Amino acid sequence: MSSSSDHPRIYDVFVSFRGEDTRKNFVSHVYAALKNSRVKTFLDDEELRKGKPLGPELERAIEGSHISIVVLSPNYAGSSWCLNELLHILHCRQTYGQLVIPVFYQVDPSHVRKQTGHFGNALEFNAKNKDDQLLSKWRKALNDVATISGWDATNMR
Repeated sequence: MSSSSDHPRIYDVFVSFRGEDTRKNFVSHVYAALKNSRVKTFLDDEELRKGKPLGPELERAIEGSHISIVVLSPNYAGSSWCLNELLHILHCRQTYGQLVIPVFYQVDPSHVRKQTGHFGNALEFNAKNKDDQLLSKWRKALNDVATISGWDATNMR
């Protein structure tokens, strides 16, 4: 494993989230708090360069971050973009030692780990017309991130 110091840092924090679930409430507050604390944070609508392909820009931002906060919400698994971000985040955790902090927002951590309940339904809907190998990678990534010590937003005060 390479150390994170071997990899150029662009951001302190990358935030992975499902926009329709969390952008205007939870994530906007997290972003404001980080920004007010002078933490250089990547948030897709703030930092993506117009006219550039999304995939490589997101990967560059993930790789260039010291920490990734993964906000797991009810429809997170319904987004191929979110799940592919998660794959890359976990790759950076393994390769560069990136710190990954899961936040369980309106979803039970065990539902993420086991892909059950509404969270599991969102994944199943998203998985239609996807190959089994990709689905297997997504399932493993969700299980892996759910076993990392993080925060359950329902218990935060």
